[in-house]
Amino acid sequence: MENDDYQPLLRRCRNRYLKWTESQVLEFLELVLDLVKDVPESLEKPTAQKFYAKDIGKGFVQQYYGIFDDPENRANVVNFYSATESFMTFEGHQIQGAPKILEKVQSLSFQKITRVITTVDSQPTFDGGVLINVLGRLQCDDDPPHAFSQVFVLKANAGTYFVAHDIFRLNIHNSA
Repeated sequence: MENDDYQPLLRRCRNRYLKWTESQVLEFLELVLDLVKDVPESLEKPTAQKFYAKDIGKGFVQQYYGIFDDPENRANVVNFYSATESFMTFEGHQIQGAPKILEKVQSLSFQKITRVITTVDSQPTFDGGVLINVLGRLQCDDDPPHAFSQVFVLKANAGTYFVAHDIFRLNIHNSA
C-alpha cells in the first residue's frame, strides 16, 4: 500500500479523540496488513470494526473523563456534543443539544470528582459509530463513593466522532 492509501485511516486515528502520530498509525497498519496476509478471511470488516471500536472507546473515555473531572476544564466537554443532534439522559432527566448539555454540566454542584473506571466495553455500530458502556465508581467532594454506569454512542461525522447519545446513572439501590 502506498502512503496515500493510508490517509483516510490516518485522519480518523489522528482525530481530536485519539492523538496518534503518523508513525504510530503506519506501524499499526503494517501490523494489520501482516495479519491479513497470513489469514485474510479472519479479518473481515466487522472484525476490523470491532478492533477499532475497542481502541476508540478506551481513548474516548480517557479524554472525556480527563476533561470532565477537571473543574477548570469541565465546560469543555460540550465540544464532544453536537449543537442539535446530541442527546443526554442524566439521572433520568433528558436533554437535547450541546447548549442544554452544557447548562446541565455547569449546574452540577460538586467541584472535586475522583473516578475509578472498572471496565469499558465497546462495540461498532452498523452506521460506523461506536457504542461504549462504562462501569466504575466515583466520589464527588466529600460524599461517599458510588458505583455508576454511563453509555455513549459516538456517531461518525466527516472523519471524526461526536457523542450522539449519553446516558448517565448512579447505581444506587434502595434496600428494604
